[in-house]
Amino acid sequence: MALGCGGTLGKVFLILINIIFFLLGLGLLIVGALMKANVKIVTDEVKPALNTVTVFIVIGVFIFIVAGLGLFGACCQNRCMLVTYAILVLILFIAKIAAIALWFTMQGEVEDKVKNEMLTSLQTHFTDDSVDTGSEVSRSWNYMFMTLDCCAINKVTSGTNDFDQSPWCTATGKSCKDSSAEVPRTCCVGVVASTYTAATAPCTTGVSGYNTMGCYDALKAEIDSYSTPVIGVGITILVIELLAVIFAFVICKQTGEEVV
Repeated sequence: MALGCGGTLGKVFLILINIIFFLLGLGLLIVGALMKANVKIVTDEVKPALNTVTVFIVIGVFIFIVAGLGLFGACCQNRCMLVTYAILVLILFIAKIAAIALWFTMQGEVEDKVKNEMLTSLQTHFTDDSVDTGSEVSRSWNYMFMTLDCCAINKVTSGTNDFDQSPWCTATGKSCKDSSAEVPRTCCVGVVASTYTAATAPCTTGVSGYNTMGCYDALKAEIDSYSTPVIGVGITILVIELLAVIFAFVICKQTGEEVV
């Protein structure tokens, strides 16, 4: 049965949109599979760190299947495929709306939880103000201080700060425990991995010359800087999904009432 104006527009829309997502899903699937399996590209030593690639493969397969249903359903005007496609996309649409509502409802609680986890990590694993010694987590904290121009988790205003309960300040043999250091050298203003070792008082004694902003606020500001484009992309995806569901049902209706 010939489609009306709305059905034709919907068919073109679904074909174009789902070609893009079909190729995206296929790309994720192929790249993920290569990263997991090709030993010439990924060595055995690196493979354990790529376990999360499985997630991308699963996402790729899901996008590939859903987009395939929409693409071939629109091309062939197959009502069964279009209804299945519309239901899956509608589920995704509702899930996103629910996630957004949940985020706004629990945003404060989530932020407090993240901040507390960061503080616990610092006070448990920060062992040295060096990128060459100490635990891997401790070295990561030092790199964060220099990269984000921040210090500790909460704002540092004096010698009494988040580091007081960390192994760096409680264990014997550490510069905070055995000297007058109150702030890691990596917290000093303008230092990088090649220059932080030259940092001395008054920065390290917590008098002046150190980054006062806490790393939680610095990290939050960095994430917030991407909020506008992320929101824009999110809204665009929601609109596309809603239109996809509407057009799928429009095509189904115009395909023919006699088809069961």
